Amino acid sequence: MLPFIYKFFLVPLTLLILVGCSAGESNVSQGNREGILHFGNGSEPQGLDPHVVTGVPESKLIDAMYEGLTRKNPWTLEPEPGAAASWSFSEDRRVITFQLQPEGRWSNGDPVTAHDFVWSWRRALNPAMGNLYSYMLYPVQNAEAYATGKLQDPEQLGVKALDDYTLEVTLSEPTPYFLQLLDHYSTFAVPRQVIEQFGEATDRFTRWTRPGNIITNGPFRLTEWKLNRRIEVEKNPYYWDADMVQLNGVVFYPTENLVSEERMFRVNQLHYTNDVPLDKLPAYRAMPDSPFVEAPYLGTYFYLINTARPPLDDVRVRQALSLAVDRAKLARSVMHDLVTPAWSITPPGTLGYEPPKLFDYEPERARALLAEAGYPGGKGWPGFELIYNTSESHRKIAVALQQMWKDVLGIEVSLSNQEWKVYLDSVSEMNFDVARRGWVGDYVDPNNFLDLYLSDGGNNNTGFADPDYDQMILERAPQAQDREERFRIFFEAETRLMEEMPIIPIYTYASKHLKHPSVKGLPSNLMDFVNFKYIRLEPVEVQEFEVP
Repeated sequence: MLPFIYKFFLVPLTLLILVGCSAGESNVSQGNREGILHFGNGSEPQGLDPHVVTGVPESKLIDAMYEGLTRKNPWTLEPEPGAAASWSFSEDRRVITFQLQPEGRWSNGDPVTAHDFVWSWRRALNPAMGNLYSYMLYPVQNAEAYATGKLQDPEQLGVKALDDYTLEVTLSEPTPYFLQLLDHYSTFAVPRQVIEQFGEATDRFTRWTRPGNIITNGPFRLTEWKLNRRIEVEKNPYYWDADMVQLNGVVFYPTENLVSEERMFRVNQLHYTNDVPLDKLPAYRAMPDSPFVEAPYLGTYFYLINTARPPLDDVRVRQALSLAVDRAKLARSVMHDLVTPAWSITPPGTLGYEPPKLFDYEPERARALLAEAGYPGGKGWPGFELIYNTSESHRKIAVALQQMWKDVLGIEVSLSNQEWKVYLDSVSEMNFDVARRGWVGDYVDPNNFLDLYLSDGGNNNTGFADPDYDQMILERAPQAQDREERFRIFFEAETRLMEEMPIIPIYTYASKHLKHPSVKGLPSNLMDFVNFKYIRLEPVEVQEFEVP
């Protein structure tokens, strides 16, 4: 996730930090004293508009500054009160009535009302918004029809303000995971009064999200954004539950250069890293009282295939590429046994669901399929380009696959790294042949992975479209009488998906971070979710970490 030009920002900054701390107090020591968390956040964010962004780095910032109707508990992952103080269901579970927090405020002191959510959901679903996550609200009555332009009147959406603090939501069908959706940033309320000062409601990347303009309703508010250096937030005094917030602020650092990030942690310039260099895992695992934390992670690492571009428009080529990948070897030799091989998009065991496994590492079958497609032994192979967002880990995996495809299939593949924002544009515009991708569950349900590949899905980006698949995910599964029937439908749909192979699954994620001993209230969890509301810093003796 790091471009060539970015390194000229990051490396001098890191060197300055390291030089500066030798003569004075470290970020961690000062942060512990002042209640300021120093947090490695991966990429420079694409933006801060909840209805525009799509990445994990953005989600961390937005979760600190905004709050949905519900908020995810970091220990249980269950929804708990957020902007809504309580909610109740109708007998058929299709109508949910939310009572908003009477003390809910925007960071300028204005009240957060039910009308804010009505306006925001209409904005999030407006086709002109280009919201790639609009489908998160599709369980709401008429949401899909409005988002796809089949319905023009937003008044017909199943969301109404009964009064200033009562929001009524009507669903098309009972949706077991709907409350989980409401702590995803695509469903958050945004400040109409500010957005309309800087353009139309559906304008993207306007000045409303800049420091001095933006107002938010979460535990923290934005104070500074220095491009490619840091983003700072401070405790929001108007937050309805401000007494629960322990931190006085958070400093987010773009830390795609994992070597620099790990070095910053070792000399106490970061409390928490976004990632850990793969070659450092053995040393950290061997340390007594190690700051290294790893945990299962509800996510899949895979490659998107642009099925509209030859030779990848031939399903036999796509299947050959997948069968030629030795996932077990990759997990062992490149990933240091941190991850497990993946054979589908949905991680095994998601709410008890087990996805299909239709293939394995099958070199002979892979060569036969490629020959059937017209490229025996790689003869006449036209090549393609594999793109990935700049990261040493992504590069190592891409190089490993490049070599496997050469060894097994006799074909050449070129690699290209792209800076995060360029990479996101390439994927969303389908300006690629094959692209590195990862998907982390926004809620714990197979649906969150399978609805990616709906024909009109905002995050599909493959060209795969199957009306039968759409019907299974959108109609048959929601109407299933029980979980067993629902999972049978999901299994059938995912089998169709993996037979067509618009993606090449590589592995199921595990999260890995370095966490300073002073950081409390930040538990590992299946979604690698960080709830900044509960984090606190305890005074401990600050020493540099010695790592071979």
